[in-house]
Amino acid sequence: MWTYEKMLEYPINIKCKDPKMAKVIISQYGGPDGELGASLRYLSQRFAMPDAISKATLNDIGTEELAHLEMVGTIVHQLTKDATIEEIEEAGLSAYYTDHGLDVYPVSAAGVPFTAA
Repeated sequence: MWTYEKMLEYPINIKCKDPKMAKVIISQYGGPDGELGASLRYLSQRFAMPDAISKATLNDIGTEELAHLEMVGTIVHQLTKDATIEEIEEAGLSAYYTDHGLDVYPVSAAGVPFTAA
């Protein structure tokens, strides 16, 4: 186990909204090669490892990927915070906004929901 301090190791403090950039970055959150998929792959692969050291290593890497997920989600949230509906539409995020509001949801930049497939 670990102690969760509820603060990012590297604080993210984006001062200017940029929904277009958020659309690009969201793929790193829930896209096919994003942090969510990476964390699940590492955390699942650990079960097949032949020894405790490799299991522990993959567990640590998978947990670190979850921390990356938190950082990427924070970036997307800050880039869309206070965006107007016009800015959301201009960024190509209308469908995303309709389904999820300004919540961070695991999708690719194309709007395809995350899947482990």
